[in-house]
Amino acid sequence: MVRSRDLSRSGATVRVLRGGAGPAANDPAANDPAANDPAANDPAEAARIASLADQPNLPDLAPALSFGGPRRLRTAILLPSWHEPGSAKLPVLVNPYGGPHGQEVVASRDAYSTSRWLAEQGFAVVVADGRGTPGRGPDWEREVDRDVAGPVLEDQVDALQAAAQECADLDLGRVGIRGWSFGGYLAALAVLRRPDVFHAAVAGAPPTDWRLYDTHYTERYLGLPADNPEVYENISLLGQAGKLSRPLMIIHGLADDNVVVAHSLRLSAALLAAGRPHTVCR
Repeated sequence: MVRSRDLSRSGATVRVLRGGAGPAANDPAANDPAANDPAANDPAEAARIASLADQPNLPDLAPALSFGGPRRLRTAILLPSWHEPGSAKLPVLVNPYGGPHGQEVVASRDAYSTSRWLAEQGFAVVVADGRGTPGRGPDWEREVDRDVAGPVLEDQVDALQAAAQECADLDLGRVGIRGWSFGGYLAALAVLRRPDVFHAAVAGAPPTDWRLYDTHYTERYLGLPADNPEVYENISLLGQAGKLSRPLMIIHGLADDNVVVAHSLRLSAALLAAGRPHTVCR
């Protein structure tokens, strides 16, 4: 069976294939060139299994996919179904994951359910995969070696600007960013480092201090904390708390055993110590 998704429709397509094994080694036909023709031995589709999964109550619209900026960043743009092109400028919501092992921009309608819902609330939603994300080769993934902040944030800015050139209805004077886990870290990082670009952020379960996160994941990209203390310090959100000048909402579940709640509590404490207003939800 082969299961696939694409942009033509929502839901999965499951095909049942049969054949394709070719003759056995002890079969006299094994010496027949015609019997060993790869094209002749391709499996044939025997049936298709329909998907009975419920679909979200959303307009079934495909995103506009493009390659943005000098690094040809894979980018998806989603607009409200009721928006007439050229009729008005739309506030922008950047909706990334942005980190290693998280490829968001794919040729599947089902990958954009959350972004489609957000777009229906009146936003132009931009999703982009920058350096460090999978699907573009080992060298691309190694671009975040010892720095999972700078290149990642730079690519989100570049993708946003390229998206505005692609779609003139994006209002770069009203840009928010939201994300969860690494995406939450990236959202908080965005308003701390680039408040000129990002005007508000919602950070869900953000790894604010990478010393607290899973060693098998973190040390693969940053090395050991004892060997590279400056690396961990440079990308931590805690030391940058005093820079906050934009609205920031932090959301964290108390039962989270992956990104433990201490991440958000420490960031909130650092913001309070710096006199920076913010919102915390649990």
